[in-house]
Amino acid sequence: MTGLTTEQVHADVADLLGCGPGELTPDTDLTDLGLDSMRIMGLVEKWRTAYPQLEFPDLAEDPRLGSWTKLLTGGAR
Repeated sequence: MTGLTTEQVHADVADLLGCGPGELTPDTDLTDLGLDSMRIMGLVEKWRTAYPQLEFPDLAEDPRLGSWTKLLTGGAR
């Protein structure tokens, strides 16, 4: 259990992108919305408190919100 919820992941990403969590879907490719490597690193650092083994490639490999949510919440949707 990581301590991250689906709602928290979506809220953190939406906040970073300047949109509402409801505007994002699991299939949203976050790089298409302007999420760059520096911002991904910021999220990695933020989420490491709850998910200490998280590394940049874990998120960069598949930058879809659903993939991140599954990884960070242990499969919860």
